[in-house]
Amino acid sequence: MIEITSTLSINEDEIHEEFVRSSGAGGQNVNKVSTAVQLRFDVENSNLPPDVKARLAKVAGSRLTKDGILIIKAQTHRTQERNRQEALQRLVELIQCAAIKPKVRLATKPTRASQKRRLETKRQHSAKKQLRRSVMDDP
Repeated sequence: MIEITSTLSINEDEIHEEFVRSSGAGGQNVNKVSTAVQLRFDVENSNLPPDVKARLAKVAGSRLTKDGILIIKAQTHRTQERNRQEALQRLVELIQCAAIKPKVRLATKPTRASQKRRLETKRQHSAKKQLRRSVMDDP
């Protein structure tokens, strides 16, 4: 079991890893060794609570496929193990971010005093603008 928070954990069987060749520059080693890891996590069929699944789908963005599979690719390190650890760490961070419930916004009304201050400021601003107008000649 991989512990995400004190109350939330995922089973290691839900994570599938595939080692592929890294892209980009790196010389002959890149062409020979499959050090990059592609981590796949099926969000839809996981044991996460439904609200966490929904928030994870938003947080994951384009990393989530239409089938509900989260794909994380790690290729910055030279060894499979370090890339594997990094991908797993990124998955844990994503789920931790999704596990945080957003605060519910409570609608509030402005106080009577703040409404009076706002209207008084508007009156003063209007008077200031009126004084800037050009004076018309009366015939």
